[in-house]
Order: sequence, then structure tokens, then C-alpha cells
Amino acid sequence: MQKTVVINTVGLTPSLLGPSTPRLLAFSQAGKLATIGPVLPAVTTTVQSTYLTGTWPTDHGIVGNGWYFRDECEIKFWKQANALVQKPKIWDIAKARDPKFTCANICWWYAMYSAADYTVTPRPMYPASGLKLPDIWTHPANLRPELQKQLGQFPLFNFWGPATSIKATQWIAEAAIKVDLGYDPTLSLIYLPHLDYGLQKYGPEDARIMTDLAELDAVCGKLIDHYGPRGTSIIFLSEYGITKVNQPIHLNRVLRQQGLLAIREEVGLELLDAGESTAFAVADHQIAHVYVKDRSRLEEVKRLLEAVDGVERVLDDAGKKEMHLDHARSGELVVIAKPQAWFTYYYWLDDGRAPDFARTVDIHRKPGYDPAELFLDPKLMAPKLKIARTLLQKKLGFRYLMDVIPLDASLVKGSHGRAVSQLAEGPMLMTQQAGIIDGNHLKAIDVCGVILKHLDFK
Repeated sequence: MQKTVVINTVGLTPSLLGPSTPRLLAFSQAGKLATIGPVLPAVTTTVQSTYLTGTWPTDHGIVGNGWYFRDECEIKFWKQANALVQKPKIWDIAKARDPKFTCANICWWYAMYSAADYTVTPRPMYPASGLKLPDIWTHPANLRPELQKQLGQFPLFNFWGPATSIKATQWIAEAAIKVDLGYDPTLSLIYLPHLDYGLQKYGPEDARIMTDLAELDAVCGKLIDHYGPRGTSIIFLSEYGITKVNQPIHLNRVLRQQGLLAIREEVGLELLDAGESTAFAVADHQIAHVYVKDRSRLEEVKRLLEAVDGVERVLDDAGKKEMHLDHARSGELVVIAKPQAWFTYYYWLDDGRAPDFARTVDIHRKPGYDPAELFLDPKLMAPKLKIARTLLQKKLGFRYLMDVIPLDASLVKGSHGRAVSQLAEGPMLMTQQAGIIDGNHLKAIDVCGVILKHLDFK
């Protein structure tokens, strides 16, 4: 077997390679760059599951970063158990071919309780006090204290939220190196998310992205310098391209105004009541699954959604099958935004009635993806002072609400989820083993086989 590392540089596209990325540009020029065709939705968990299983969402079942769990009548995002993926992953396939194969999964999604030999994944602690404490989950369990002793506590608040920075990506890269030195896995999978967040905040044309690119390039250069001398085949891979957006669409407000979406009131605030609703949308960037309880009203809901400004297409059963998304977890309808548009989860009609978690970073309670979590509310007079005061409450052991997130979706300037219009603005795979890839374009389901070929599994 050939030792291999797959470095997932989220959001990196051929069009972003240039003066700000000298190490990555040199790597691409010394080998081969292949563009990758789209997965719908083009979001983290769906794309990663497609790459690692070599199958479409129809088969592996990961239809988005979250979906409606019909048996529980609950919308859940960012779950972590590997058992949610309904097809074997690359480490399962490789182990079946050679029992000596070992794999390290460093922060790729659905990492918990898999057959990977070494696993590191973010896993905050939520004690009864109401605190959210940075932490990781690892396999084997003793890897957790080892890594945090050597590298410090995982920088969770630099991984996601208004304070996102290169620190989380640097920590992940250092953890991958520590695992490699300690265990020497045959295959290492490394997730580097840094570029993704600036692109969503500012859009791909903003000059600040050049700084993010340079920071990412430095981390990638360090990984090249570590793995190259160890005789490792190196693959750089990305999940999707991010496009400029300027039109947030509030599908749930449309459904509510038509009497299709139900809400429940708690302490004077509104919660989406999915189980009671006739129809509601689970928004995930530029894609939304719309669940319709009464199928006799399916055509009515479809026509309503098709008439919404910024909606490009509404997939019914035939459309979902065409796009490899005909799985029981999918909505009865799947809505695709136009290139400049994206979907919010917002369902309230008055910001004063928005739930308390709407103004916080709370990826598990929100019934949809919320990129506004990347921003501090510009309406706050002194946001840093408010944060400092809240952190003091935290240190004193009091319950606290870090309600600093805006409800202004227009702040978001980049999104993804639909197929990009230009291949140069979409995902890619780079390798110096040029002979392994035929042509300059891959289907997303081909990536698993390409990695296996790097491992010498023909």
C-alpha cells in the first residue's frame, strides 16, 4: 500500500489559485488538476459522504447538513454519528481489501463511532450550567488528552462564529501531523475549513480573501513539507465553490403567510412547529428541502415556491431522481436558488418575536443553516464590551446568552449548494500522481476510486 494524505481545502477553486497561494499553485503545476462535477446539495456533509463512499445521496442518505427526522418530528443539523451514512466509507472498503490498512480521520464529518483507526473531531461540552466548552472527541480516547496537552484546547470559537480565524485550521493541521508521527496511518483525511468562512462573509471577489488564501497556503505548505519527505502521495481536494450572493430568500415566511407553517409560542417568542405544519422549508445555503405533510397539497406548494423571486427550480419526485436526491430523508420538494440567491431559515414576521437562539451561535437548535453566525450584529453599540460582560458571567458560573448575532441576512455575501456555472469556480482535485486520472474532469462519485488508486488499490 502507498501512504496517502487527502487534504480537504474547503472552498478552494482553480480560479483562486494565484499569487496568494504560491505553494498550492506550485503543487498544481507539478502535477495534475481535475475539476469535479457537482453534488446536490453542494454542502459539506453531502459532498464529503459522496467522496468517501463513491455513491450519490440517493444511496448514502446524507441529503444535506441537516434534514427533518420524520419519526421524531424534529429538524436536526450537524449530527456526528457515522451510522447516519448508509454506505461503506473508504476505510471500510480499503480494510476489506487489506486488513493492514489504517486510516486517520482528522475532522471530516460523521466521524464518531466509525471503523477509522484514529479519529479527531470537534465535540463541545454542554454542562448543565448552560455553558458551551470547547473540546474534541477522539478515537482512541487517550488521543484527546494527548493532543490537547501538546496543542492546547481546540479553538472552537475560531472554528465557527464571528471569531473564526486561521487558528482552528492550524490546530487541525498540527493535530494531523501529531497523529501521523505517532501512528503512521496508511491514509490520512484532513479537513481545513478556513477559506470557507471568509468567502461566505465577504464573497469571492473581496480583497480580504487574498489574506485568507495566503494563510491557508502557509498551512498547506507545512503539510506538504511534513508528508512529502515521508514518501506520501498527497491529494488536495475541495468540496464546492462559493459564489457571490445578494438576495436572501425567506421561504418559511412565504409558507407561513399562506397558512402552511405552524409556530408555537414560548415565553413570548416563536418556534417553528414542524410536526404541526402542513409545509416548511429546511434551508441549507442555496438548497432547501420542503417537507409537505399533506401530499394532496403538493402541487399547490410547488406552484407557490416556483413563484418566489430568486427560486430557479423546484424538484418533485422526478426532479429529485434526476439529481440523485431521491431518498426518504429528502423533502417532498427540493428548492434550488438562482446563482445570486440563498435561503434563510427565518420564519418569524417580527424580529421582536424571533427565538432567543436566533441571535446566538447555535447550530443545533436552529431549524436551518445560518451564515449570519459569522457576523457580530452591527447594530450593537459596543459589541466587544457586551461580549466581555457575558464572558465574565460565564467565568462566574452564571448562565449566559451570547446574543450578538444579527438578524440581517443581507450581510452574507457568499453562498454555495447549487451547481456553479463555471468549472473554474467549482471544486477540484490536485495530485502529483498525474497518471491516475484520465482527463481533466471527475464526477464526484469518482473521487473515492481516485483515492483508492493512490493507495495502490486498483
